[in-house]
Amino acid sequence: MNLVEIKNLKTYFYSDEGVSKAVDGISFKIPKGKTVCIVGESGSGKSITSLSIMRLIDYPGEIVEGMILFEGKDLLKLNDKEMRKIRGRDISMIFQEPMTSLNPSYTIGYQIDEALRLHQKHLNKKQRYEKVIESLELVGIHNPREKYREYPFKLSGGQRQRVMIAIAMACEPKMLIADEPTTALDVTIQAQVIDLMKDLQKKKGTSLLFITHDLGVVFQIADEVVVMYKGHIVEKASAKDLFKDPRHPYTKALLHSIPIPGVTPRKSKLDTVDESIDYLSFPKEIR
Repeated sequence: MNLVEIKNLKTYFYSDEGVSKAVDGISFKIPKGKTVCIVGESGSGKSITSLSIMRLIDYPGEIVEGMILFEGKDLLKLNDKEMRKIRGRDISMIFQEPMTSLNPSYTIGYQIDEALRLHQKHLNKKQRYEKVIESLELVGIHNPREKYREYPFKLSGGQRQRVMIAIAMACEPKMLIADEPTTALDVTIQAQVIDLMKDLQKKKGTSLLFITHDLGVVFQIADEVVVMYKGHIVEKASAKDLFKDPRHPYTKALLHSIPIPGVTPRKSKLDTVDESIDYLSFPKEIR
């Protein structure tokens, strides 16, 4: 069963130079309890897709067409007040850079508590405090009662990203959007964060939309993969089928650019995506 269904979504940006079609007529589904990964190069429309789902597109951007069905309800038809009730409670988002997403003026405990104050008003102050401590424990923050009073600048990059996950998961959302959450982290911390998200998904049954350009991460966590190129979806498939039998030339180009341990010679030059090719001229592969 699908939790989210996106139909013919178009998000454009307007300027004096013309119209930039950041997302141009994409359609895909996110099943309940599954992980869907959107992959592609920078500028392919991955992040704009996630911001469109959250209805966080600001001027000069605009969602000009399409439907975003969440449990059968079209999010694009909701007013701002109705959308705010869903955003953060039913659908949460982890942004790419935690240092710019966390407020440096408030403690991390206060910032997690804020999500609970907004969306779980039945909890009193003591209950919210215990919920915050539980959230910090859940994401593997040691000494959570001490960390509750810490400010973001006192935490490491990995700890800040865990706090972002704690904020996003505090209200136990039905869907979590992660926009390249491991990009700013070193490899060891990346692996810990990915394992953490997979573990939380198993415990809570949360659907996950994971946005990345790292196909190695996709291989680890994806159930379904959506490949984007210049605002379009060029291939959709299960992760197993995509890695075993990539069909679209752009997908093949992405996969060929990944070094394979034990196969790719050290110091050899990796393949790159040929920018002279118009990959939109090839038939789409939707499986």
